[in-house]
Amino acid sequence: MNPIRKNLTWAFLAVIAVLAVAAVLGHPIVPPEALAGVGMVPVAMSGEVALELKQALDKQAEAWGAFTKKNDELLAAKAEGKAVGELQVTVDKINGELTKLNADLVEIAKKANRPVVKDAKGQELTEDQVAHKQAFGRFLRKGDDDGLTELQKKAMNGASGPDGGYIVLPEMDTEIIRVVGVVSAIGRLARNVNISTDTYKKVAKKSGMSARRVGPGANGGETVPPQYVDLEFTAHEAEAEPWVFNSTLEDAIVDLEADLAMEAGTAFAELAGVEFAIGSGVGGARGITAYDTVANAQYKWGTIGFIKSGGDGVFAATTPGDAIIDLQHALKSQYRPGAAFVMGDSTLAKVRQMKDGSGNFYLWQPDPMAGFGGRLLGSPVEIDDNMPTMASNSLSMAYGNFQQGYIVVNRSGTVLIRDNITAKGKTKFNFRRRFGGGVQNFEAIKLMKFAA
Repeated sequence: MNPIRKNLTWAFLAVIAVLAVAAVLGHPIVPPEALAGVGMVPVAMSGEVALELKQALDKQAEAWGAFTKKNDELLAAKAEGKAVGELQVTVDKINGELTKLNADLVEIAKKANRPVVKDAKGQELTEDQVAHKQAFGRFLRKGDDDGLTELQKKAMNGASGPDGGYIVLPEMDTEIIRVVGVVSAIGRLARNVNISTDTYKKVAKKSGMSARRVGPGANGGETVPPQYVDLEFTAHEAEAEPWVFNSTLEDAIVDLEADLAMEAGTAFAELAGVEFAIGSGVGGARGITAYDTVANAQYKWGTIGFIKSGGDGVFAATTPGDAIIDLQHALKSQYRPGAAFVMGDSTLAKVRQMKDGSGNFYLWQPDPMAGFGGRLLGSPVEIDDNMPTMASNSLSMAYGNFQQGYIVVNRSGTVLIRDNITAKGKTKFNFRRRFGGGVQNFEAIKLMKFAA
């Protein structure tokens, strides 16, 4: 047994014993109902509660020693017929202190037996947050919205938003976003921004200034100024609608909140994953392969440069790895730290078979730190099956610094509507959230086009 736990166990048993002895002797230190409350203190606990219990037990042991000493003097004085006024006051005072200490132990017992509720990040929730979480659970199961805050009751704004929606708890919203990152590699690698409006605007510099040498006292005239461009990304509305049997709602053992968050998160993730890779940008995110593409030698801002694979829908028959090396070096050197390859699993299966020109070394190497994708030419490989499969003229492989190149915008707050009317015996939960995405730096991402 753990030494701390063992000491606490013996100390606790000792306190129970002395309290019982005191009660038998006719000097009850605490009322019976308080003594029963101490029994709630668990033998094993951790951290702050265990330290608090030890301190309370130490104080009680010290007070008990003082009590027995003075009470023995009181009993002896009474037997000898002496005046006991001052002794009685002292004994009563110590007895009162013991009663208070016992009350403290009861409170510690309540704290120890109180369930600890944590959010998605493992942080312990406050009492108000726990109350909101419990209220939200009642709403999910029974449709009872008593206890929900005004913020949670706030309906979605906007012409397309439904009335009567409730904003989900932050930890539930966080879980949905987390699942999106698991399913979509591009969404995980990209820069994620939370916004409170429909659109996110920023200014990007597409070219810098130029400088030149001039002779002593000469004036070379104006140089090319930097060029800026306005970028705007819209968070479009999307919905996910899992259905739950009413009998499941009545089953208290089911963690309904976590289950619904996972279901909604998976649905949004699958939609986002497709859009971040191939989305058209109409009513949703625009994918990295949906922008205008040009041969990398003709790259200009607003387009994404590509390298040809050397074969129509396949890699080149000889030295296929050369195209991958060209793709890696098509990205400017300042973007390569933090850059990654992104491709589907079937494309990676072909890449793993490639060796260098000498035929001695494989281009791909496993790396536990980089996950199952491993490393290709020293850069991590991210598997994203939303990328197009290899076909004639397909854009099936990307290499880039997605943190700088792609942005995902999430409008804060997922809204939930509960409907137990539409289908008998079932309740549907309509989750609505707004998100979007697009390229914010065109030179930070390069593509491979599978063409001869």
